[in-house]
Amino acid sequence: MSITSKSSNCTTSEAVQPPLTGSLLRMPWEAVQRHMLERLHERSFDDLDAAHLNVFQYPGPHGAKPSELAARLRISKQALNYLLGELERLDYLERRPDPDDLRSKRVALTPRGTAAITVIREAVGEIETTWAQQLGPKRFAQLRNLLLDLNQPT
Repeated sequence: MSITSKSSNCTTSEAVQPPLTGSLLRMPWEAVQRHMLERLHERSFDDLDAAHLNVFQYPGPHGAKPSELAARLRISKQALNYLLGELERLDYLERRPDPDDLRSKRVALTPRGTAAITVIREAVGEIETTWAQQLGPKRFAQLRNLLLDLNQPT
């Protein structure tokens, strides 16, 4: 016998299904993001939030044109310029003239931005160490290799 929810007309067996791969990838990413922010805040980078982490994601913003960075992050140029303005005001980066095209700008990390990226990489390393202990070194290496395969251009 299945129980029907009054609010959704779904049976319990329909509502509780195993998560799809997208959710299985999202949940660890959210754990990584939380850990990065915890470490950043502990190390006096408490003015950063989750939205700012998008700009710092691998391979980082240094040397990129804002339009290229917006395309890579899959966000609008307006949204990126807002984030860049905040990060510039907080002294994590600067927008400098492009030496090859003075009409364009390039993103340059400040020493504070470089230091934040160091903390981010350390935090991710801590999570990877925890996962390697949890899964065992062989299974963690398999996970990493599978993720590398999935990140190859098709």
